[in-house]
Amino acid sequence: MSHTKDFCTLEDFNFRDRTVLLRVDINCPLDKGTLEIINDSRIRRIVPTVRELMGKRAKVVMLAHQSRKGKWDFICLEQHARLLSRNLNAPVRYVDDILGDRALSAIRELRPGEVLLLGNVRELDYESEEKDMDEHSESELVRTLAPMIDFYVCDAFGAAHRSQCSLVGFPAKVPSASGRLMTKEIFALRAVFETPKRPSVFILGGAKFGEVSAMIDHVLGSGTADTVILAGLAGNAFLLARGVDIGEASSAVLKDELTPENLKAAREVLQKYGHRVLLPVDVAVERQGGRVSVLIGDMPTPEPALDIGDDSAEKFRKVLLSAKTTFMSGPAGMYEKPGFEVGTKIMMGAMIDSKSQSVIGGGHTVGAADMFDFTDRFSYVSTGGGALETFLLGGSLPVVEALKHSRRVFFDRK
Repeated sequence: MSHTKDFCTLEDFNFRDRTVLLRVDINCPLDKGTLEIINDSRIRRIVPTVRELMGKRAKVVMLAHQSRKGKWDFICLEQHARLLSRNLNAPVRYVDDILGDRALSAIRELRPGEVLLLGNVRELDYESEEKDMDEHSESELVRTLAPMIDFYVCDAFGAAHRSQCSLVGFPAKVPSASGRLMTKEIFALRAVFETPKRPSVFILGGAKFGEVSAMIDHVLGSGTADTVILAGLAGNAFLLARGVDIGEASSAVLKDELTPENLKAAREVLQKYGHRVLLPVDVAVERQGGRVSVLIGDMPTPEPALDIGDDSAEKFRKVLLSAKTTFMSGPAGMYEKPGFEVGTKIMMGAMIDSKSQSVIGGGHTVGAADMFDFTDRFSYVSTGGGALETFLLGGSLPVVEALKHSRRVFFDRK
């Protein structure tokens, strides 16, 4: 990916009196008992794009998904339309149909500045099939809706790593652009991953350990990061790979991910990058109802490690304070448990205090930042989980590739 604008954005087209198909990611957490939406932050984040298209007098047709077939939170999008309407302070019509007569007549009836949300696109079985752009462009969804629209806009960064029908099929058939959220996400992540200011320090934490070795190898091998700090379960797993007996309780939490292959990959990464991979020097455990830091030399402990210890937090804080680019994916421990948010909070505070280009991403990381009231103090907060993971592994995002293709075909050749 080059840092230049290689896909179209909203300023590239005249949307007045034109019909725009806007694909968004408003997949929201629900209450299991009532099936009511309990957090509408994803809906709020697409408001600037919808509002701008309304202001440009576009006829806005929206496509979105909620969960997938077979899961308890797979519901229609009527609530989403209601909440979007409230956040926009303008009516959003909802039609529980995607390709049928009701959907098509609702699209035809749209007037400039009006917004319509169609049904849950994952009602279509082929929507979730992982096919390439050309195959998806021949689907019934694209063949039916493409002739009815003038432009396609994608603002679904959270799903940008998926090569699915409503995400990549339309850019092959109609001029396409990224929405405001998508554009901000891509350029913020490009700044961190492609043109970082030095030194660049990445924190990889959280509960997943399986792909961490590949992530470290990519960000250090490509020169994206100068140093990687490991915390959370990843930190515990790498301590184990280095020969530290972390104890049965900590090992049990890692469960299925402690495969011989994963441990071998971790050992190889530690050997390859040496001092550029920073591991905890102590861990925090719960003892007699309180937080106790245990030095690595005093392990194993009968209790599981729930956070990095106080010495580790201080060591990592100093490294982060001298950085010019900082990135965090995954908290340092069980931040929801009082006393064990310390490592995450200290590292986040250092990212902010360093005045670096600071980016955080991933659901639990953002949840922790919200809890500490830090969210607005980072340079950027990324919404993409899987899309962010793709960046960390050096892969390309199918949706971005589709938008780039659309620019070459419909815009650059004009």
